[in-house]
Amino acid sequence: MVEPDDPPRKEGPPPPCPICGKPAVPAFRPFCSGRCADVDLQRWLSGRYAIPTGEQGPGDDDPEA
Repeated sequence: MVEPDDPPRKEGPPPPCPICGKPAVPAFRPFCSGRCADVDLQRWLSGRYAIPTGEQGPGDDDPEA
């Protein structure tokens, strides 16, 4: 049963894997495989992906630090 507050589901093919571009597989969504999911996790853990905060740390062009 669909509740009235549930957003409508999109029909059609799933979006491509953000790592390799192959079609996503529901078991690993949004990725196509466990390998691509692991590649993405490694990128987060190594600091390759970062969310900017707008804050500067010591030594970041701050002469008073």
